Amino acid sequence: MELKSLSSEEEIADSSSPILLARERPVEILLVDDSPANLRLLQEVLKRTNGRTHLNVVWDGEETLTFLRQEGPYAGAARPDLILLALNLPRKNGRAVLATIKSDPELKFIPVVVLATSEAEQDIRQAYELGANFYAHKPAGLDAFLHMVQALMELWLTYGRLPSAE
Repeated sequence: MELKSLSSEEEIADSSSPILLARERPVEILLVDDSPANLRLLQEVLKRTNGRTHLNVVWDGEETLTFLRQEGPYAGAARPDLILLALNLPRKNGRAVLATIKSDPELKFIPVVVLATSEAEQDIRQAYELGANFYAHKPAGLDAFLHMVQALMELWLTYGRLPSAE
């Protein structure tokens, strides 16, 4: 699959794209990040999937666990198909959130992609040891970040599958 350039106004995914054609419902994505700029960039990429994704956003680690456990204001929230997790979060850091998700029998099968600015071997190794399904370095620069998110979404939305709920 060829990735389109993000240096112009052309659409990343349109109605003829293979993205999501086999999906019967929108893909539920949970963004866990306290950066409004990252949220805006992700929204820009996801709006090009023609409504076939649904994005929920939480801003800190404690709120993430409340959302995933469908408690309080999130009692009716849909279980995410994919979690995009920053590591440096307020209240409970992303590493602790990841460890909690992957140790919970109800949550452990949800794929977690860590989005981090760190390229330190220790951070990458720790994320995988805690159960991350993918560690993505957030590149500097708008075009590079958009391209990385677009490539990640194309891969996951086109080919990613989860086990059926029991």
